[in-house]
Amino acid sequence: MDIFPEATNAEETLDPPDWADVGALSHRILDDAIAYLEDVRDRPVWREMPAEVRSFFSAPLPRSPAPAADVYDDVARNLMPYPMGNIHPRFWSWYMGSSNFTGALGDFLAAIQGSNLGGGNHAAALMDSQVVNWMKEMVGFPVSASGTLVSGGSMANIIGLTVARNVKAGVDVRERGVGAMPKPLRYYASDQVHSCHRKAVEALGLGNQALRRIQTDAGLRIDIAALKAAIAEDRETGFRPACVIGTAGTVNTGAVDDLQALASVAAEEDLWFHVDGCIGALIAIAPENRSLVAGIEQADSIALDPHKWLHAPFEAGCALVRDASQHRNTFAVTPEYLESTPRGLASGEWLHDYGLQTSRGFRALKIWMALKEHGVEKFGRLIDQNIAQARHLTRLIEAEPALELMAPTTINIVCFRHRLDGASEERLKAFNTEIMLRLQEEGTAALSDTTVQGRHCLRVAIANHRTRRSDLDLLVTEMLRLGREIEAAIPV
Repeated sequence: MDIFPEATNAEETLDPPDWADVGALSHRILDDAIAYLEDVRDRPVWREMPAEVRSFFSAPLPRSPAPAADVYDDVARNLMPYPMGNIHPRFWSWYMGSSNFTGALGDFLAAIQGSNLGGGNHAAALMDSQVVNWMKEMVGFPVSASGTLVSGGSMANIIGLTVARNVKAGVDVRERGVGAMPKPLRYYASDQVHSCHRKAVEALGLGNQALRRIQTDAGLRIDIAALKAAIAEDRETGFRPACVIGTAGTVNTGAVDDLQALASVAAEEDLWFHVDGCIGALIAIAPENRSLVAGIEQADSIALDPHKWLHAPFEAGCALVRDASQHRNTFAVTPEYLESTPRGLASGEWLHDYGLQTSRGFRALKIWMALKEHGVEKFGRLIDQNIAQARHLTRLIEAEPALELMAPTTINIVCFRHRLDGASEERLKAFNTEIMLRLQEEGTAALSDTTVQGRHCLRVAIANHRTRRSDLDLLVTEMLRLGREIEAAIPV
C-alpha cells in the first residue's frame, strides 16, 4: 500500500498568472509613489479619518481572491491619504526621520531579493556588515569593533546594555542567571533618559530600581558631581556600579551630556560606558556641530538610528560595541542546524550571533543605496541644516512676547509655549494643548508636548530634510493666530 498517494489537486503558487499585468500595475504604483512625495508639501500634515475609512479596517478576513489592481485601489483610497505624517516638512511631533525615495526603492529591492540576514555566505550579508562598518567610521569607532543592525533605538540600547550586564555581572550570567550575581548591578543615567532604558533593565531581570536616575544641571545634562556621589553611595551600600549611560540628545529637549566627562568617570570607576545616541550620535558627521558629541568615540557601546538623521525608511537601528568578542559572547548560540561549513552557503559569518533575532530583515540595502547616492557629507550638512533651523525658531520665539522658550536649544529640539497672562500651570497646559491639537486638525503642522522641569510645553523636533525656515515662520504665525482665537473664546 502506498502511504504517500499521489496528490490530485493542482499545485499552487503566489506568483501571478500574467506577469505583464503585474508589470503594468507596478508602473502605476511607482508613478503614484513619485507623485505622492512630489506633492507632499501641498497636502495636510495629518488629517482625521472619516467613519467610512475607519470601518474599512474592520472588514472580515478575506477568504477568496481579489484582483491585485483592486487590492491596490483599496490601499490608494483608504491608506495613503491618512499617514502619520512624518514625511511632511512640517511634521515635528516626535523625533523621526522623513525617509527618502532611494531608500524606499532599497526596501522594495530588499523584499524582492528576499534574503534573511541571519547570516551566511551571500551578498546581502556582506552588505549588512559593510553598512555596520560605515556606522563605526561615522562615530569614530575602531575597525575592530562590532555591531548589528536592529529595528530601532530601543533594541539598539537593549543590545548595548545586555553586553554591559554580562561583562559586569561577576558570574556567567548566561549560564546561571541574574540570581547568581554576587551583588546587584546599578546603571546610571540622567533623569532625562529615554524610557526604553527602563524597559531594558526590566527585561534584563535587573528591575527598574537598578537604573538610577541622576539629577541634571541647568542645561538638562547629567550632573557629574551627583553621578560620582551616587556611585560612591551605591558601593558603600553593597551594590555593584556597572554602567553609565550618556545621552547624546535627550528626547525631551535635545540636551547632550558631557560625554568626555562621562568617559573619564567610567574609566575611573571601572564602569561600562554606553551612549544612547539615537537622537544625536550622527552629529559626529556634521561639520559645524560635531564638537557637541565629542567623546562619543570613547564609548564601550553606542545605540544610533539610521532611520532618523540618515532618513532611512522605517525601521533601521544600529548597535555598536567596541569589543567584538564581548559582543558575540553575549548572544552567540550555535545549534547543530546552524553550524558553519568550510564552503558553501553556511560558510559566511552568522550575523544572528550579535543580537536577539535569528531571522533578520535586509535593512542594510536602503541605507547603503542612499549613502551611495548622496554621500555621507551631504547627510552631515543636512544635520547642520536642521540644527540651524532650530536656532532660527528659537530666535523667533525669543523675539515674540506672546511666546516663551522653556529649555535651552542645544541641537534640533525646541521646547516653548504660548503665554497666557495670569493663567495657572493647569490652564496654560490646556491652552497650549488646544493650540497643538488645532494645528494638527487643520493640517498645518504636527507638534508634540512634554513636561520639562515640571512645566508643560510644546515641542518641535526638526529631523526632516524637507523642512524650510519658511515652514517655521508659518508655525509661529499660525500659533499666534490660534492663540488669539482661543483666548478670545475663553470666558472672562
